[in-house]
Amino acid sequence: MSFPIHRPRRLRTNKVVRDMVRETNLTQNDLIYPMFVTFGKGVKKKISSMPGCSQMSVDEIVKEAQNAYKLGIPAIILFGIPEHKDDKGTEAYNPKGVVQTAIKAIKDKVPDLVVITDVCMCEYMSHGHCGVIKNGKILNDPTLELLAKEALSHAKAGADIVAPSDMMDGRIMAIRTILDENGFDNIPIISYAAKYASAFYAPFREAAESTPSFGDRRSYQMDPANRREAIKEVALDIEEGADIVMVKPALSYMDIISDVKDTFDVPVAAYNVSGEYSMVKAAAKLGWIDETRVMMEILTSLKRAGADLILTYHAIDAAKELDK
Repeated sequence: MSFPIHRPRRLRTNKVVRDMVRETNLTQNDLIYPMFVTFGKGVKKKISSMPGCSQMSVDEIVKEAQNAYKLGIPAIILFGIPEHKDDKGTEAYNPKGVVQTAIKAIKDKVPDLVVITDVCMCEYMSHGHCGVIKNGKILNDPTLELLAKEALSHAKAGADIVAPSDMMDGRIMAIRTILDENGFDNIPIISYAAKYASAFYAPFREAAESTPSFGDRRSYQMDPANRREAIKEVALDIEEGADIVMVKPALSYMDIISDVKDTFDVPVAAYNVSGEYSMVKAAAKLGWIDETRVMMEILTSLKRAGADLILTYHAIDAAKELDK
């Protein structure tokens, strides 16, 4: 039987009925708020290519973390911008570095907020790449030692979860091993398991001050044309000890999110990256779109595709909208 027996519009009659039969429900618990911590005091430097986002000193980061928690956002992820960079990324694993200091300050004021840390070398290296360089090449295995040291320093500072984003082969194993050997066997790892070499990261380069001084990241981040390879990358990271896996970027990679969710029995995160965020902001500024509706449609679509967790710069605005 079809029309007139079946009339799908019956279940769209009014908001109450639509809410009752909604298949995908976005909540504050789905959101993770990325934040950029820098050196100094009283610093809140606006990021021109990411309206509404700022680099913040530790004291300002604490205030923003408190605000996020009050809005019902359960977790944040920290990216560090150090005062000094070198070719060994020493500030990445400095016990008194900006991220380590921020972790302690946030956990002191908002102990129940989950603090996740990005584990990567690009923000701390003078050359802007995610690993050790020799003769113009990014070396995989020597980088693992530095990433492990960075993750351990975050755990010692009080991080609840570490999230390696470098895409070096074997980094999950290296981090899991050093955490376990030092008594942090209960610290989960969110792996940027399927991270593509995407043009959507451009605004982040300004935010994290991590533009490579030469070349690009295509020798370690994934080719955007590859779908099956994502399953291989995710499988390897789970085997090495990843507790949660991430797909990055999100919007143009919803097929990957869906594939990963259907294939593996682990939580899946999606990173709604800077370029995706900034395009919405730019179009809204020009009056071309309804910013709030587009924001909520994007985030809901990512959850519909299979994301259990969504890292997004829209988190504050989305949490406010969800609270209405």
